[in-house]
Amino acid sequence: MISWMQKHNKYLVWTIWVATIAFIGAGFVGWGSYSFGSKAGNVAKVGNIEISQTKLNMVYSNIYSQYNQAMKGTLDDKKAKEMGLIQQAFARLATQAKILNLANELGIIASDKEVLEKLQNIPSFQKKDHFDKEIYNAYLGAKRLKAKTFEATLKEELVIQKTMALISVDALPFEVEAISAAMNASDKLAYQVLTEADVNVVADDAKVKSFWNMQKENFMTPQMYDLSIVWTESKDAQVTEDEIKAYYDTNSFNYTNAEGKQLSFEEAKEQAKNDLKLKKTKKSAQKSYIAFKKGKLTQSEKITLPIGDLKLTSDVWNALKEKNVGDILKPKVVGDMYATIKIENIVLPKVKTYDAAKEEVTVLYTAQAKKEALLALAEERLKTFDKSKAIISDFLKLEENVNLNPLNNQESLQFLQKLFTSSKEKGIISVADKIVVYTILEQKLAPVDVNETESVKQTVNTLKQNTLESNLIKMLDKKYPTETYMGGLTN
Repeated sequence: MISWMQKHNKYLVWTIWVATIAFIGAGFVGWGSYSFGSKAGNVAKVGNIEISQTKLNMVYSNIYSQYNQAMKGTLDDKKAKEMGLIQQAFARLATQAKILNLANELGIIASDKEVLEKLQNIPSFQKKDHFDKEIYNAYLGAKRLKAKTFEATLKEELVIQKTMALISVDALPFEVEAISAAMNASDKLAYQVLTEADVNVVADDAKVKSFWNMQKENFMTPQMYDLSIVWTESKDAQVTEDEIKAYYDTNSFNYTNAEGKQLSFEEAKEQAKNDLKLKKTKKSAQKSYIAFKKGKLTQSEKITLPIGDLKLTSDVWNALKEKNVGDILKPKVVGDMYATIKIENIVLPKVKTYDAAKEEVTVLYTAQAKKEALLALAEERLKTFDKSKAIISDFLKLEENVNLNPLNNQESLQFLQKLFTSSKEKGIISVADKIVVYTILEQKLAPVDVNETESVKQTVNTLKQNTLESNLIKMLDKKYPTETYMGGLTN
């Protein structure tokens, strides 16, 4: 899932405005929001279009939410940075801005009536199949958005859709015929599957230490925080059934499943009940904060945690990183409680000693050494490929569900995808932690099934659309230069 999202991120132009409909459907949360230094509230300018800090935060938060769902809630700020999510968010906005520049030159617009229709058709803002202004206003309030900002976003989305529709083209007959032939090609292979069990790697201390010396800066102690925490529990707050239902009705857009589908009241009842209890407890938490700040209240708990520890939320850690020793954080939700947190001390990261890092370094060294040894073995086997010791396959087609022993179904599919996009008669293909050494023994073309024509047309249309969009973006890159007002937005 993650690799698919990263691979297809660049040219998903039709779904590029993720801060609107998908933003609502996924149930936006404030994970991983960034705070940027900017120029007049903007972080960059593309052609004549300014990219605001607000938009960048919205898109970044949505991408963070999507990845976090795909990773089953394990994403944190460190991983987000390693994956370059902020760069992904900026790349999407920069691409949008380039298309909007082109639309302005071509005179493409979206009317207020079109925006209103789009707004009223967003399912999350509907109640009994009709647009509900109260839900819409509650959504804007919860996300701290102005109506004009949100509706301007919808207008830009419509303009982008209209602009991209201009380069939509259908498949030509000869293109369908060519792709049909390619899709119906089948190969008969001789192959060998190599695994780490085929190589012998000894992680002796001298080699591991040399590996550590070359990249010791990658083995750091975590930044540690000494914290005093005042906990304010919400479990004793009294709520009625009617109050829970009313709260759900007003905030229903916040309750969605992993696929972004809105939950019914019964499905969301417990979550809505907890949220309402937290809302009723907020005033008590604020009073505790004031008393704690004035020294009239002692902490509930003293604790030392590494940055990003799951005892606290990503939202709390993002806030703590902006604070200094002695600062007290205003109440933040952690589970079903509020946490008022004082930073007592911060211990900065430092390079681990070899002894402290040895176990971690040994694992990484061994994995890399095995990978290098396996590749060397595969290259040697390819030079002296012995068909008599290889597995001989049947004729294989890409779209067929086959299991190439000893690969599993998923590995077999990955191998075939790489095989049928390669022009090599023999070669090496990596699949997960394995390497397949292969040679094509025979190739043939199967007759085209008439029933496959529509599927082939869709494939050709997708290929052409991706190519046209890719070339358009390359042209717009040159036509509309990007000026950034801060670092870290581009790779």
